[in-house]
Amino acid sequence: LPEKLVSALQPARLEQLARYAFSREQFAELAGIARRNGVMFLSTPFTPDVVPWLDELVPAFKIASGDNNYVPLLKAVGATGKPVILSTGMAGLAEIERACRVVESAAADCGKRTDIALLHCVSAYPTPPEQANLRAIQTLAGKSGRVVGYSDHTLGIDAAVLSVALGARIIEKHFTLSKTQ
Repeated sequence: LPEKLVSALQPARLEQLARYAFSREQFAELAGIARRNGVMFLSTPFTPDVVPWLDELVPAFKIASGDNNYVPLLKAVGATGKPVILSTGMAGLAEIERACRVVESAAADCGKRTDIALLHCVSAYPTPPEQANLRAIQTLAGKSGRVVGYSDHTLGIDAAVLSVALGARIIEKHFTLSKTQ
């Protein structure tokens, strides 16, 4: 649904995203392939309207850093009662706690309970190692009392390995197959 993410005033960007957009059927096919191969299939919704059909395919939801203040999306995901992995890039501790309250409240309104894990994230691609701020993992764990992890945008694996030593229990590694796209 690129048209829900990019303005029609940006036709080149809209066209670029459309080339990479998966249909609902393709998501279902990917989920089936993952299931047959013993791999947990997750997907990050960017609009509330895809949450109901993704709910049929995923055991948990991931919220991207740029959406951790998108209340309608947080409410839609919370209403499923499924576990949530919330990326914290671009948010301070108060904003992170506010997002968690929105998700938990939406779940409670539906008679459900949800678990939320927080991913420390630096929203730079790639993140220079000296800017990874891995000690934030300990801060998140200490201040929130939640399971914490690391969304790694650095080159290589060193930061991910170090994050585990600092308490990360979930690792999300960003990578690219081509630097020309």
